[in-house]
Amino acid sequence: MKPLRNPSFFYFIFSILLFVSCQDPAEVPVSKGDDGQVFAIDTKESQIPYLVIDTQGREIPYEPGIPAKMKIYQEKKFQGEYPIDLEYRGKTSFRLSDKKGFNFETIDDSGEGIDVAFFGMPAEEDWRLIGHVVNLKEKYLWDRSLIYNHVGYELFRKMGRYASRGQFVELEVNGEYLGIYYFCEKLKRDSNRIDIKSLNSSSTNLSGGYILKIDKTDPGPEHDGKPLSYFLSNWDDDARYTEFNSFRSTFDIFGEPLTFAPYAPPYHEKQYLETYFTYEYPKAEDITPAQKIYISQYLLEFEEALLQDDFSQSTRTYTEFIDLNSFVDFFLITELTRNVDAYRLSTYLQKDRDGKLAMGPVWDMNIAFDEGGRIPMNDWVANYNDYVSNDPWMVHFWWDRLLEDPVFKQAVRTRWKELRQSQFSPSSIQKIVDDAVTYLQSNGAVERNYAKWDQGIGVNYDQTIQNLKIYLTDRSQWMDSQINSF
Repeated sequence: MKPLRNPSFFYFIFSILLFVSCQDPAEVPVSKGDDGQVFAIDTKESQIPYLVIDTQGREIPYEPGIPAKMKIYQEKKFQGEYPIDLEYRGKTSFRLSDKKGFNFETIDDSGEGIDVAFFGMPAEEDWRLIGHVVNLKEKYLWDRSLIYNHVGYELFRKMGRYASRGQFVELEVNGEYLGIYYFCEKLKRDSNRIDIKSLNSSSTNLSGGYILKIDKTDPGPEHDGKPLSYFLSNWDDDARYTEFNSFRSTFDIFGEPLTFAPYAPPYHEKQYLETYFTYEYPKAEDITPAQKIYISQYLLEFEEALLQDDFSQSTRTYTEFIDLNSFVDFFLITELTRNVDAYRLSTYLQKDRDGKLAMGPVWDMNIAFDEGGRIPMNDWVANYNDYVSNDPWMVHFWWDRLLEDPVFKQAVRTRWKELRQSQFSPSSIQKIVDDAVTYLQSNGAVERNYAKWDQGIGVNYDQTIQNLKIYLTDRSQWMDSQINSF
């Protein structure tokens, strides 16, 4: 072996390495708001609002909520801090998803609700942070596009109807980045939301306003304070209908009179035949016995008229009880979005004072559009019962019966043709998708969201959006063909 000819060179290199190794490690730059708040992730130059929620060491419950602080930033500039009352939200989505949703109420220093305006939306105290179902254990995601609710609600607004207004945000809770959420209004009676007259215990006019839901039930106040583990496995309370929280239709899903008693235990063998209407406004704890009698009797009279009318004749009596145009619009938005939960779950109805029963607003589209199965792409969601047997929540007979009526079908045809020439033209529908996707992608939010949540699931976002646009084209064209023959 040849001897080293220049040992001084190696000594020099060793000295440099020793010097470098003795230096302090380089600091990793952190992303901060202009008030010094350190962010859990670098949002770079994003224009999407960034929310930082801090529960100050408290565990977030299912209900009731706990006090927390919420800061809002835009382009890393501090926009304001708000005391809130925070809790988890959702039923099936809460149990299945690692990415939880939240309800929050803006409160004052004493803990009382206070109206606050966010992102140009009218001031109120009740708000929702809607996430997306992500199940990391079983490796599945609902709504990979992240925009189902936004698109569905925007389409409904284009029909001239109220739907929950919202804003895409990125959310951090207790130092953990949670990704893209839809910050939106809770559906409630309000002059800027569901605009119907107030109704309280001293009201002498019992005709309205009412908000009802066809939906799963909420856990009662007797469960307040129970641990999260209870709510994570508490499926029974989804179907715990009682005289306190609801009333049952007199008729089954086929339009036949029900012959067994209501309010049986959850998931009893005949539950699939029943349709319950839960009290949303006035709330179950506020509605009076007289008001319960009035609204249940009104629904009964409508259903009897719908069943008894002879559709071979020109006269109708069921239309005396309902705002037919609202039923038409609800049918069209449900079918265009292919929301397989609608009609039977998350379905709102309203009745204003001295007014008729109306459908809407729409709500919850996380398994709509091209998500999942249950029914073919080339059939009506209203025909859900033809493909699904004995689901605890089936589609009530109303929609089968309405689709037998030439008057209803003609109203659907007229309205659909009008919409297709304007708000629902191919370019208008695609623009809603394109605008939302451009906003999320150009600000880097999609990449950040899936860096957090695509843990081996395999999301191809560009293909997801392409599939959604193809679906909307195919579905609307299929509806053209079907409705033109009405």
